[in-house]
Amino acid sequence: MLGFSTFAALLPELRDLWRLSNSQAGIISGTFFAGYIGTVSLWTALTDRFDARRIYLAGSLLATAGSAGFGLLAEGFASAVAFQALLGIGIAATYMPGLRLLSDRVSGPLQSRTIAFYTSFFGIGTALSLAIAGLIAPAHGWRAAFSLSAGGPLIAGLLVLYRLEAVPRPATPGRGFALGTLFPVGAWRRVMSDRAAAGYTLGYAAHCLELFGSRAWMVAFLAFSSGMHAGESFPWNLAAVAAVVNLLAVPASIVGNEVALRVGRRRWILMVMAASGASGMVLALGAPWHWAIVLGMLSAYSMLVMAESGTLTAGLVAAAPAELRGAAMGLYSLAGFCGGMLGPVVFGAALDASGGAQSLAAWVAAYAAIGSGCLAAPVVARLFRR
Repeated sequence: MLGFSTFAALLPELRDLWRLSNSQAGIISGTFFAGYIGTVSLWTALTDRFDARRIYLAGSLLATAGSAGFGLLAEGFASAVAFQALLGIGIAATYMPGLRLLSDRVSGPLQSRTIAFYTSFFGIGTALSLAIAGLIAPAHGWRAAFSLSAGGPLIAGLLVLYRLEAVPRPATPGRGFALGTLFPVGAWRRVMSDRAAAGYTLGYAAHCLELFGSRAWMVAFLAFSSGMHAGESFPWNLAAVAAVVNLLAVPASIVGNEVALRVGRRRWILMVMAASGASGMVLALGAPWHWAIVLGMLSAYSMLVMAESGTLTAGLVAAAPAELRGAAMGLYSLAGFCGGMLGPVVFGAALDASGGAQSLAAWVAAYAAIGSGCLAAPVVARLFRR
């Protein structure tokens, strides 16, 4: 995961260096998810036929090439888009195949706990990626930050290949890679015809649009806030601040799911979505305030954004018909990462359309844009209920 947030950590610097618009910077961030979305179904399907360790290694090599290529060869918008897409393709071949590696080797009550740890490390990996980029770039330059991050997936691939024993795959004679296997449109239509499953899927898309949009622009927002403080500002490197905020938000999903079990899943999701969508705009309005207040508001906002994540997933699994559960989870993941792809782009476009990155009103509009789906959720849910 070391290359996952490197561009987000260095977005303000690279935007100014390459004279990018905010929309272009958002597109570079979103292209990672385009690479992920376009290939994750293929990589996951390949683990049914081949040793998942080798799929994981292939993804690690692609992710290494994406980060290293960015550090060594990127010179502007077009090349940055290409290497971010390559990084997304590589992460797609490691994240879900890595989950498959675990589920094949751990069974019984320990399996659920192991998978929970695995998914929580996504957030930890994001924070570590921000921290490393923030530490390396000021001392050795942005190219060194990308190049060093390339070592992470390479080491991971070699560890998986040589430290895990192979699990034999069952023979599947005559089985091909039909488009319907990778994209089961018929099953997805049946999933979306179920009101509850459709609601959780669309809710997850809105959640991911806000989550990944806010994460991609977090360091840039901190830089904007810092520039508005006439006196003392953030006492730490801005990427390190973002890393700490991301780490603080990791437990919010687990705690939120426990609260939902007590107050009701539907009520909790709608309440938290409305709160996160509104608090993003409040955060932007508070950018000129004392750095400690801004940091507290940013932490609270990040926790609210994550607080319904686990509950949405649990709700989808419970709501999906048993015979469609696999297709439902695939569509759910696809919808989420489509939201993740759009989030950084929507944020950047809203910034440009509302006055640019030096305008407080533009930051309010950008947070409103990525939070609009969450703000609309209670209204949409009420309309569908009727």
